[in-house]
Parts: sequence; C-alpha cells; structure tokens
Amino acid sequence: MDNRSIAQLLSETADLLEISAGDPFRIRSYRRAAEAVESSTVQLSEIANDTKKLLEIPGIGKGMAANIQEMEKTGTLPLREELLAKYRVSMLDLLRLPGMGPKSVALFWEALQVASIPDLEAAIAAGKLETLPRMGAKQIEKLKKGIEEQKKNSGRFLIDEAELAAEKLIDYLRKFDGIETITPAGSLRRGRETVGDLDILATGPACAKDKVQPAVEYTASYPPIADLIAKGENKVSFRLRSGLQVDVRLLPEASYGAALQYFSGSKMHNVTVRQRALKLGYTLNEYALARLEDGSVVAGATEQEIYAALGLNWIPPELRENNGEIEAAEQHRLPTLIEQRDIRGDVHMHTDATDGKNTIREMAEAAASRGYEYIAITDHSKNLAMTFGLDDERALEHIKHIREVNDEMEGRIRIFTGIEVDILHDGQLDLSDEVLARTDVVIASVHSLFNQPEEQMTERVLRAIENPNTRILGHPTGRLLLRREGFKINLQQILRRAAELGVAVEHNAYPDRLDLCDRDLRMAKELGCKISINTDSHHTSHMEKMSYGVRQLRRAWLAKQDVLNTLPANEFLAALRPRVG
Repeated sequence: MDNRSIAQLLSETADLLEISAGDPFRIRSYRRAAEAVESSTVQLSEIANDTKKLLEIPGIGKGMAANIQEMEKTGTLPLREELLAKYRVSMLDLLRLPGMGPKSVALFWEALQVASIPDLEAAIAAGKLETLPRMGAKQIEKLKKGIEEQKKNSGRFLIDEAELAAEKLIDYLRKFDGIETITPAGSLRRGRETVGDLDILATGPACAKDKVQPAVEYTASYPPIADLIAKGENKVSFRLRSGLQVDVRLLPEASYGAALQYFSGSKMHNVTVRQRALKLGYTLNEYALARLEDGSVVAGATEQEIYAALGLNWIPPELRENNGEIEAAEQHRLPTLIEQRDIRGDVHMHTDATDGKNTIREMAEAAASRGYEYIAITDHSKNLAMTFGLDDERALEHIKHIREVNDEMEGRIRIFTGIEVDILHDGQLDLSDEVLARTDVVIASVHSLFNQPEEQMTERVLRAIENPNTRILGHPTGRLLLRREGFKINLQQILRRAAELGVAVEHNAYPDRLDLCDRDLRMAKELGCKISINTDSHHTSHMEKMSYGVRQLRRAWLAKQDVLNTLPANEFLAALRPRVG
C-alpha cells in the first residue's frame, strides 16, 4: 500500500473511534500516526517488515507499527473493520461533508439513525434536524449545499490521486516482458484538474494481436484490483479499492499513435479533427488514419505523423479542448508552452513556525536539491489561529530568522522573507503595514468568511490588493476541489485592478486547489496580469506538486515569459509590485 492509503485507513479509524466515543488518547494516536505517515518521505511499504525502521518515524509506536504491518499484509485494519460492522461504511461519506465531524455523525446516528448521505438528505427534508442541538438554519443550509456538491463531484478524483494510481499500474505493467511503451491517456494526459476514470495504453511486441493474451491475463491479475469489470481480447477494465475505474488497452505498435490520439480526447477536439480528416479525404479512428477511397493506412504508429498528415503541427495534449488549438496548429502559431524545468523558484511555502512540518533550513535544502534558485518563506498571520499564525512581534523575529538562514546557505539558494497575510472581513490585512513593508514577498489570501455576498467579497479583495504592501494575491477564488466551490467574486474586476496595480495573481499548484483554474489563468493573461505559480508547500515533499500546476498553466496556453517564477531571483523581485519604503 502507498503512504496515502495507509494514512487514510488510520485517519478513518480515528474518525470511527470518535463516533463511538472512544478513548481520546487512542483517537489522537491514530490521528498522529496518519499525519506522520502522510508526511513521511519514506514509502512505508518498503520498510513494513522492519519494525525498527518503522519506529524511527516520529508518531509511530509499537502498536501503530504492528497496525501498519497488518495493513500491508491484508489491505485493511481489523479495528476499522470492527467499527464499520457496527456503524456502517456509509458514515465515512458523511464525514466528507463540510462542517460534518465525527461528533455530528454520532449525534445523527444516535438521535435519528442517520448513517448515509441519503439518510441525511431525507432527515433534512422531513425537518428532523431542527430538533437537534447546534443545528440552526445556517448549519442545515450548509449541509444541504455540501450534499449537492458531493452529488456533483461523486466519482471524480484529484489529479495527483489519479496519477499515483497510474504510476503504480505502469510500474507493474513494465515488469511484463514485451510491454515497452505505456502512456496514460484521457483527462489525466490532458492535465484536467480532476479525473473521472483512468485510461492506460500499452504497446510492444507482447501486445501484437496474436501474442497479447498472456499480457491480458497478467494485467487482469494486478493485485490492487477490487472488482474486475471486463476482460476482452486486448482490453482489461477494473475498479481499484479507491473506486477509480481503470481501462487498460494493449495495442499493436502500428496503431498505438492513433489510439493515443483517440483516447486522449477531448471529445470535441476529436470530433473537429475527424471532420478535418473527412474533408481531406481520410477517415480517422482509434486504429489508423486511412484514405476513404481505398482504406489504405496513411498513419497510425505515432500522433505526430497523424497530425502532420492532416496539415497540423502536433498539438500538446493539454491544449486539446477545442478552444482554437486546431486553427493555431494549422497556422503554425501554437505557443511554446511553459515546462517545469522553466520554474526557477517557489515563493509560497510554510514552516514549523506556523502549520508547516519542516524548518526554514529544511525547506531551503529541499528546494536547492530540486535545482531552484530561490524560495520565499510565507508563513501564516495571526488570524489563522489554528495554524499558530504570526503576530507583528513574532513576524519580525521570523523575518530575522529567515535572513539568518539565508546567510547560512552561502549562496546555494536565495531565501526571500515573506508572509501569507490574511485578508480580514473588511479587506484590511492582518498585520501592520510597518511589518509587511519589511518583507520581500507579501501574499494576501482569503481564509475565512467564504459566504460573503459577491459584491462584499469583491470589495474586500479589492481593498486588500490596494494596500501597497500586497505583492501577490494568493489562491484567488478560495476553492478546494471536490470539497468546496470558490467564493462568489467578480474575478474579472479583481484581475483588471491587479493588472493596473502590478499585483501578481497566484496559481496555487497544490492539487486540491489548482487556483486560478486554466480558464481564469487565460483571462488573467488577457487582462495583463502578472502570474506566479507556487506549491503552498507545508512539507518538503509538497514541492513535487509543482508539476500539477504547470499542467494548468499549459492548459491556459501560457509560455515561459508569462510566469514570474521563470525569472532569475533579482529579476523576479524587480518584476513584483515595487516594495513600499
């Protein structure tokens, strides 16, 4: 099992213990272990048989090490299964609703025998929640909205979850002799922010039509399969334990490019490409590009030769959404899209001074090892009390400490001083102007009161970016993918004013945000905004999330010159809004 799956089982066990009014110490031990596993840079599956190494991980004791070993053997945890037999597996879905914690789930179960989202929906419709403590009209409305969101997002997965599943499957397929090329297709290849299902295409000598059966059987024996849906001539469909459906196609080399083009999509891109093929006297499907008159194959082994035969430049998968890319490919004016290697620094990250897991030095060392030239340490301000946010006095001490560590790094990487300052309810910033003026990078972000009316939220953010210390607007819509929609705001008005003021807007690359989205990034570019991409890292391992953000920039047609972080350190700082004082 991967660390994320282990952490999820531990966390769910803690939730179920809390629902059952279990021992608080025991609950905390499971939560602490879940956090430790998720933060670990070591894959626990690789050391599961070594109790000594497991015990070296902070937060893992002897009992928890035994639990991890049990999960690695059986894929589950006996205590979790015992609690689920008592409380029903559907209760875990309730915990995913906003504002719904284990105590609320326990209350609904004890008072109303509500054990699932449909049960809760029926109880709300019948007016039963109004009789319960702490269930006012606002809370009930919040639950109703959460249920609607859950329905809308059901069956979709964050891009990093889908990619991890793809990587593990690809590693398994590569071990089969004769499978040589494996590529994820579909929405994952196009870099969509969420994925409904996973398409994997494979080819090589073992995938030839008369030899493919052993490869099919091998694929169908993939250990993490929870439900084998279908097994055909060259296709295997199954569902993983997470619920993600996977379709694996084992294809002859001669048609691999045609299949890759077809199964990458998008649907409307493919429709337009096929229409173009017909006008040129061809037919295009997942097997080949062929002449209409005699069926002779023109291209099929690679995507490049298919697009070339249609008079088009090869189109990067991220652009294949039928948003003008075919016309641009025909006219040879596709942009040279930004690549991850273009990113020189990451200027939004947190340390153990607030809610991060690592020290300033550890974050700097990790960034340097990734080849970055600079970072900014931007811990939270005091309004986020749950993160132990900084007040003016602590912020000044923190700035001093950042500069000391910067000196200690002796030029290996440059560390900018920074802060992620909360935008308060009225648009004021959470720290004094005197303190903010002493930092290199001030990111202003909304972290509270997401339900303000659009006009009020727009005025709030406008006031924040008018503050001359604000240099970057952080995660501008506040969304959390599959969990919370962005707040209502006139984004066009915000972006236009940000461009006028020279305030950069952030693309937050963390997979559950990816904010601004690709559409809004295009609008930001069109309005003349400066754009910065950052990971919002709270752990050294989070820096690898940059790749997901880069894909969104590519989907927005952005090039290297459109993004501030591609500049060298001094030029990056100079490109930000001029510093006050």
